[in-house]
Amino acid sequence: MENVTMVTPLKQPIVFELEGFFVPPGYSSLLFFLALFNYMVVLLGNGVVLCVIVIDKNLHRPMFILVCNLVVCDLLGATAVLPRLMMHFLTGQKRIVYTLAIAQAFCVHTYGAAVQTILGAMAYDRYIAVCEPLRYHTIMTSARLHFCCALAWLIALLCIAVLFAFHMNTPLCGNIIRHVYCSNRSILSLACSPTLSNNIYGLSMTWSLSTSVFLIIAFSYIRILHASVKQGRSDSAARSKAFQTCAPHLVVYLLFEIASVIIIVSHRFPSVSQNIKKFFSILVVIIPPAINPIIYGLVSKELRGSIIKHFTSQACRKK
Repeated sequence: MENVTMVTPLKQPIVFELEGFFVPPGYSSLLFFLALFNYMVVLLGNGVVLCVIVIDKNLHRPMFILVCNLVVCDLLGATAVLPRLMMHFLTGQKRIVYTLAIAQAFCVHTYGAAVQTILGAMAYDRYIAVCEPLRYHTIMTSARLHFCCALAWLIALLCIAVLFAFHMNTPLCGNIIRHVYCSNRSILSLACSPTLSNNIYGLSMTWSLSTSVFLIIAFSYIRILHASVKQGRSDSAARSKAFQTCAPHLVVYLLFEIASVIIIVSHRFPSVSQNIKKFFSILVVIIPPAINPIIYGLVSKELRGSIIKHFTSQACRKK
């Protein structure tokens, strides 16, 4: 007779242990301060952009309202990962209870989905602004703007909510998560039996969402490029303005996609060390949220001017 190994499902309350990074002795403090510095940059940069847009009524326009949504999304992704990562470096704490693990994973996946849907909404806004400048305010009304923002968040939340519905009543037989943070895949890899339906839905949802957003952005920018070249023949200033308003959005989208591709590619090379793979896996939540405010602040003259004006006025008041 063959030996049959019985696997006993874990009972609540389940406590996971994150494998995290392998930290050489003496490097914990340095890594903690690097993570802290990155988080401070994210909070400061996104906080300044958000506050300036909220305070300055001249920036209460569709493009900047959409930037606010992107800022909130970036803060969500960074906050879901970096504070716990800092705790890991500082105290060596790797344990996380089931509810917090699900919450972290849900926030990380919502960030990844919402970034794409918000960028898709921004591409639509830029398309209307450049290709239909005379009808822009008629088309992009306040109601339509709020609908676009709500739809972007609703699609992301709905997609991720369905993804995490597969966690309900799924028995788990392990508690070691071999990753830096909790994710849908890392948690369900501990399931007592294969989770085929979750795998199929996860791949289909990711492919459908990414492809749809890519097609929206590609269509928008092809039309924008065509309109800009057409306008540039008679008005070079109009073409320059069109490129200036669209460049930040395109750079932000490419930055997010490059970070995502690096994650996928790194897992195709078994020879790459686990620490490097894990570092690549968090690039998407530490690089775009830190750089996006800088991109918008440097390229957008209106936003940059408003930031300088508010900081100058604050400095003058203190004197």
